[in-house]
Amino acid sequence: MIAEPMDSMIAGAIAGVFASSGGPGFGAALDQLTRLGAGFDMSCIFGFSPHMPPAVIHDGYSETTDRKALKSYLRGAYLLDPFYAASVSPVREGGMAREGLWRMRDLAPDAYFEGAFAWSQEVHPCISDQAGTLVEEIGFLIPLGSDVTATYSLMRNRGGSAFDEGETARLTALQPVITASLRQHWALMQHPAPAAVPAGPQSEKVFAAAFQSLTPAQQAVTKLILRGHSNLSIAGHIGITEGTVKLHRYNIYRRLGITGQAELFQRFIDFLGR
Repeated sequence: MIAEPMDSMIAGAIAGVFASSGGPGFGAALDQLTRLGAGFDMSCIFGFSPHMPPAVIHDGYSETTDRKALKSYLRGAYLLDPFYAASVSPVREGGMAREGLWRMRDLAPDAYFEGAFAWSQEVHPCISDQAGTLVEEIGFLIPLGSDVTATYSLMRNRGGSAFDEGETARLTALQPVITASLRQHWALMQHPAPAAVPAGPQSEKVFAAAFQSLTPAQQAVTKLILRGHSNLSIAGHIGITEGTVKLHRYNIYRRLGITGQAELFQRFIDFLGR
């Protein structure tokens, strides 16, 4: 029996992905396969670890994307990305990341889309293209081992439409191939030797450097504010009362000589740009 045209296209795309594993063409080949499930304007793959900066596995941003924004993202703005937080935060016994396909809005904190990071053209690479604000971002979380989780993000610009149920189902069906190929590609890539990986959570170091004048408790609250958590959400994460969070927030702003969250975010991106 002759294979259906789509089956042949998928088979060919899969062959292309595995043939390019370990090489510079892997990301483009993977995008070609993934587009058979759903179309998208931009893509990227980062390897996230709590102990080191992101590894750029694939840069599939358009040519119009501001490279300065990507640099700021890699210097530390990635710490505010819900996909990063989901990659490094254990959610069940054994410390496994949330493997699977996720919409940004399902991972984001309760006040994320009210915060500056979600709309910033200075530090959010996929916001800084000429098409403007994203319609939606959807991504695969794929544990790679050794405390590293890959995030394969697919993005649509304004003027497009959100990923529908049929597209999500087709992308989910491709997940086993995407997972296997990414793990093979990662194994073939060169990585820092274990001794070269800095000890301790990377996020604590970045926030401690950015907000040296704050106490450790205030730095912890600052991190959650910048990530897009409300006072109530921060209280639940840290295990304190909402009133205590409000007091921390007041003292943070007073100590930094600022008046609100927008200025706090600006302080952070100014630090990243130094």
